[in-house]
Amino acid sequence: MTTVGLYHPGTSVLHRLPAGAKLAGLAAGITVLLLLEDLRWLGAAATAIVVLHAVARVPARLAIAQVRPLLWFVIFLLAVQLLLTDWQGALSVVLTLVLSVALAGLVTLTTRVSAMLDVVESLLGPLRRVGVRPDRVGLVLALTVRGVPVIAGIAGTVRDAHRARGATLRPWALLVPVLVRVLRHADALGDALAARGADDDADVAAPPRS
Repeated sequence: MTTVGLYHPGTSVLHRLPAGAKLAGLAAGITVLLLLEDLRWLGAAATAIVVLHAVARVPARLAIAQVRPLLWFVIFLLAVQLLLTDWQGALSVVLTLVLSVALAGLVTLTTRVSAMLDVVESLLGPLRRVGVRPDRVGLVLALTVRGVPVIAGIAGTVRDAHRARGATLRPWALLVPVLVRVLRHADALGDALAARGADDDADVAAPPRS
């Protein structure tokens, strides 16, 4: 099963770019996409994103996997937008969303999570003076990023188990077992973090000064 947001090793130009430069480029790219309304410009942006994926040598299946979870939301969003505006405006909104996610997916596929977290911690460094703990923020972000494929894997395992038993695949029938497994995983993760002292207060753990 393909998961979303996992680093895909490579030696391309995009892989070698610093994480900070790629995150800055992502912010700039999404800003530009939000400003585009003409479908011709959005089509040009889509072509550019496809070219970037090709430059990074990202397999098509991984590129598609980044936007596949949006399918039902995109259908719903398109239907709502068609009620509020014309088809061109509706398509513009949907394309902007899909292209933004595809661009963000390209960054995560070509950048190690540790590198991105280092950038975040560096940016938050000056906030130590007001009590912010950049290392804790980085830990939360790392757990969040890692949690996406873990939850997707749990959902896939439960779904495959239902199929093996010949049970009807109803979303509400999968909800409870998925939720139970996710809570068990969260409990085990919390115990592991506590065992490693992740919940210790830095001020308490620090040795007293003479």
